[in-house]
Amino acid sequence: MEQYDYIIVGAGTAGCVVANRLSARPGTRVLVLEAGGADGWIWFHIPVGYLFAIGDPRADWCFRTEAEAGLNGRALAYPRGKVIGGSSAINAMIAMRGQAADYDGWRDLGLPGWGWADVLPAFRSIEDSCLGESEFHGIGGGFRVERPRVSWPLLDRIREAAAEMGVPPVEDFNTGDNEGSGYFQVNQKRGRRWSAARGFLKPALARPNLRLVTGVEVARVEIAEGRARGVVYREGGVERVARARGEVILCAGAVATPKLLMLSGIGDGERLAVHGIETRAHLPGVGRNLQDHLQQRAIYKVSGARTLNETYHSLLRRAWMGADYALRRRGPLTMAPSQLGIFTRSDPGQDRANIEFHVQPLSLDKFGDPLHRFPAVTVAACNLRPTSRGEIALRSADPGEPPVIAPNYLATEEDRRVAADAIRVTRRLMSRPALGPFRPEEYLPGPGVGDDDASLARAAGDIGTTIFHPVGTAKMSAAGDPMGVVDARLRVRGVAGLRVIDASVMPSIPSGNTNTPTAMIAERGAGFVLADAGS
Repeated sequence: MEQYDYIIVGAGTAGCVVANRLSARPGTRVLVLEAGGADGWIWFHIPVGYLFAIGDPRADWCFRTEAEAGLNGRALAYPRGKVIGGSSAINAMIAMRGQAADYDGWRDLGLPGWGWADVLPAFRSIEDSCLGESEFHGIGGGFRVERPRVSWPLLDRIREAAAEMGVPPVEDFNTGDNEGSGYFQVNQKRGRRWSAARGFLKPALARPNLRLVTGVEVARVEIAEGRARGVVYREGGVERVARARGEVILCAGAVATPKLLMLSGIGDGERLAVHGIETRAHLPGVGRNLQDHLQQRAIYKVSGARTLNETYHSLLRRAWMGADYALRRRGPLTMAPSQLGIFTRSDPGQDRANIEFHVQPLSLDKFGDPLHRFPAVTVAACNLRPTSRGEIALRSADPGEPPVIAPNYLATEEDRRVAADAIRVTRRLMSRPALGPFRPEEYLPGPGVGDDDASLARAAGDIGTTIFHPVGTAKMSAAGDPMGVVDARLRVRGVAGLRVIDASVMPSIPSGNTNTPTAMIAERGAGFVLADAGS
């Protein structure tokens, strides 16, 4: 029997931040349990390694969704990081907060302390920004934020095309209003990926009061007399028990956290009974409210422009690329999946930017496949605030079995309309005079797809794919919400000593990439833990 003050389940972005904060208090014993492994593989650290990590079982849990009606019966790969640092070790590295109105919306749901003015200090405290210290940015935090270290003339011209369309250039997406076009800031340090493990967990592991165990499967949270007492986990085929004097903190993410809650008897009692699981706390919202950003991944062939496609297929250019990285830590090997971002409105009736473009000087059929042999650019637009809601569910009571992942994409008329409008905006963008010299030729969804709503919605289902932003499956809510799972201090309702601190607590998805908001939630959640313990 092992005894700790705090047990953290999951060493992804949230778990790394929480472990760092809690173990900074001397004498506090902290255990972190991670199902994945160490980050020794080279492609975890070279930024372009996402091309190889996503879909590789040493880096990715390789989940798949159910067949989705909104995607015309297709099932999608659903990447999740299988390593310390979690998905921050394989993601796009984009440092993005979303919009001030997102967090003011959380506050207005009856969640005090979650408005933009409340969360901005946490965003600043976790950051070590290349922009220096200011009203909006911080220095000295665990997440290094830098500008890209590679440029592509084609992307500069697409930015000009956006300006011709009325979307202004901006230099910083992280001031509360991200409408405009600009180059994404990235979680890198001198050309290397800067995951949450590098920024928060590894420095803390030098402390004698922090223990990390990798490659373990947490079977359930042990609950007695209405309180979380510890966890049962399997290490090397041996079942072990760890006890928590303080709290058990679930940081396993929007897929694994609801699964573990349900395995522990916390969820919809009727559904738990189907799997022979005794109900410890009837919370029907566990696993519900799944939200994700679905992108319409349009591809355009181009002429007279340099893209990564040609470099990928040329041994000489690949050698040059490797040398540039080895000698200067610059060039295409430092690339994030997307370099240029465009935030705009799908139609004039929107009160703020509601679609985000990820623009990439490359193209491929899907992650894990080779790049195309023709020069091309990917211009992928996603609906920032989808109204469709999906779920995570158990397949069985076996902890080793992957959960059911059913995002329910494009289930609402509004989402289908925004998807159709996003393709229209993409076509307008790529037809601007600034891009005329490159003669863009639509490859996907293809010139044969008409401009009517039905055709475009069907095309969105054909080309739509996740950008890996699942949130909301253990949502934070005010008292009285029957689908709420945690309160405004992230405590699980009905179970003392149990908290959820990760992306699953988001009541609604932010208007941008979700890794930085997850780190912010972890910073604030760790503060709640310490404050409630009187520290």
